Amino acid sequence: MKVIYDLQERGSGPVTISAMADRLSVSNSSVSGMLRKLGELGLVEHRRYGHVRLTETGDKAALAVLRRHRLLETYLVEALGYSWDEVHDEAEILEHVVSDRFVDRIADHLGDPVVDPHGDPIPTRDGEVVERDTRLLSEAADGTGGVIVRVNDSDPELLRYLAEQRIGIGMRVEVVERQPFGGSLVVRVGPPGDARDQPLGLGAAEALWIAPTHP
Repeated sequence: MKVIYDLQERGSGPVTISAMADRLSVSNSSVSGMLRKLGELGLVEHRRYGHVRLTETGDKAALAVLRRHRLLETYLVEALGYSWDEVHDEAEILEHVVSDRFVDRIADHLGDPVVDPHGDPIPTRDGEVVERDTRLLSEAADGTGGVIVRVNDSDPELLRYLAEQRIGIGMRVEVVERQPFGGSLVVRVGPPGDARDQPLGLGAAEALWIAPTHP
């Protein structure tokens, strides 16, 4: 359910079995089996060869798990000194064993954060999510600038690469040039007067979300 919600949330189009299988690193048949069970529980809707979507009940359940996961990631970074490429797998394990009381204590301790270390929104206790005006850097036109507010966290190697390139949440970025036919980008990173130009592969640009800057 968390994967279905995450695929929907990131605006990657209708959720398919193959997209879920790719994210979970399992076979299509395994995903189909999971969906049948979730369908019997009234958590998902899926017809053969059709798209997958969460029911209202499934949506609430997914948001509850995402709240746990993203609060745990935040706690691991802020309180225990983990780096942003280390926390996803740890949180995947912990989210299934900690109590609701423990999660609420983490939220209180951290001051009820609204985003995790990757910029992913943290649902409230009531299942509300703060909506933001964002777009993928890979879809931004030449000359378009913004602030990096979110990074896809499913690939630790990519997160390490971005850290090595000194690219992270809160940094200003502008598309300077785009190579044709789906090629790499040249981006300008940093504040005016102290910015640097550097190439950025399309795969990395597809993992970065920016919010527009206003004069």
